[in-house]
Amino acid sequence: MVKICCIGAGYVGGPTMAVIALKCPKIEVVVVDIFEPRIIAWNSDQLPIYEPGLEDVVKQCRGKNLFFSKDVEKHVAEADIVFVSVNTPTKTQGLGAGKAADLTYWESAARMIADVSKSDKIVVEKSTVPVKTAEAIEKILTHNSKGINFQILSNPEFLAEGTAIQDLFKPDRVLIGGRETPEGQKAIQALKDVYAHWVPVDRIICTNLWSAELSKLAANAFLAQRISSVNAMSALCEATGADVSQVSHAIGKDTRIGPKFLNASVGFGGSCFQKDILNLVYICECNGLTEVANYWKQVVRVNEYQKTRFVNRVVSSMFNTVSGKKIAILGFAFKKDTGDTRETPAIGVCQGLLGDKAILSIYDPQVPQEQIQRDLSMHKSELDKPPHLRPVSPIAIEQVTCVRDAYEATKGAHGICVLTEWDEFKTLDYQKIYNDMQKPAFVFDGRNVMDVDKLRQIGFIVYSIGKPLDAWLKDMPAVA
Repeated sequence: MVKICCIGAGYVGGPTMAVIALKCPKIEVVVVDIFEPRIIAWNSDQLPIYEPGLEDVVKQCRGKNLFFSKDVEKHVAEADIVFVSVNTPTKTQGLGAGKAADLTYWESAARMIADVSKSDKIVVEKSTVPVKTAEAIEKILTHNSKGINFQILSNPEFLAEGTAIQDLFKPDRVLIGGRETPEGQKAIQALKDVYAHWVPVDRIICTNLWSAELSKLAANAFLAQRISSVNAMSALCEATGADVSQVSHAIGKDTRIGPKFLNASVGFGGSCFQKDILNLVYICECNGLTEVANYWKQVVRVNEYQKTRFVNRVVSSMFNTVSGKKIAILGFAFKKDTGDTRETPAIGVCQGLLGDKAILSIYDPQVPQEQIQRDLSMHKSELDKPPHLRPVSPIAIEQVTCVRDAYEATKGAHGICVLTEWDEFKTLDYQKIYNDMQKPAFVFDGRNVMDVDKLRQIGFIVYSIGKPLDAWLKDMPAVA
């Protein structure tokens, strides 16, 4: 029996290993993490992350060939294949601060693997890492190997939160990068054999290490670029009276472009897009490619501009002040069908409104109150740390309350900001909501999911990103 161990029980490690266990019943899979509460949650009925379909997969395998443990060293020592899926946040200080990936946790994992290993191992990069990380990890393992052979593979994940289980069941491709040596090719084949239990062989792409590492950064950069491109168009649409949804539909019909990732919004979020682009920028700068670095920087700048523009629309529409006004925030996760708030645009929007002294009432069906308070009160450098290294409890912000449903959030509010495209927000009783709000009542749709005409018939003043402006808004500045 092949034994697999995954270091890191987060959004990537947990779901990926659960699906491998389900599809490969003869392989023993152990997910390890030093953060005990997370392991306890994985072994309970309340999993630490929300992902459609994940609970069913875990329940089918847990205790059979899928295990979750905090005994990291024991299971790493026993494994044939070790996946490393630890956090690689952007550095906040020192060389490359604000752009380079912080590989502290990766290096720590590599040294531990070298220390405890008593047999040859295949070590698989699952975290998103800079190009040439494998080389650095290889050196650490080789210099501490005590005669044991390690083969390093890059196997980047291409999961989209909210559809991660389906992405794992039917991936567009599985990418495996390794050394172009007999030993490297043998290691690639071993991992390929695992995925071949359920993934068609023609969808398993084998490359050299550097191509695999760069492909992950490039994929996220291209996706983020599409979002920033359509968001840049949304600003122009508002200025000219065009409708960004119609423009997106028209250009998406071109088969060379395609329709995906062309929805204008308040901005992209998630753990990877911004981090990976900044990482790409740093690699370009280190290689003297200033023009290339500047090109990718602009993708992030447009994303920040979109959030600022949205806040300015809210404030300027409401008589140029939201001080003391209750604003309902519908949705805090970075997208629907996930509880993940990493880099969610809601953080920037809420902080912008709080800076103008608004009173926020926040509702999200999957994000707990503590997480919202933590995101709004803690510095990003603290949020990027593993859970056991963060401050125990966040400082509550007086101007922020988290509520249990949308009706409670909107009662007595002056305006509503829709920041996550949860399906339930489309079917709320907006006549009831309008009756219970201050007048004039505003809706600021940051996801273009609302029925704008219906809301205007009820009496709302509506701003929808990239759509023709409400008469009320036409004389308001787009940027304060």
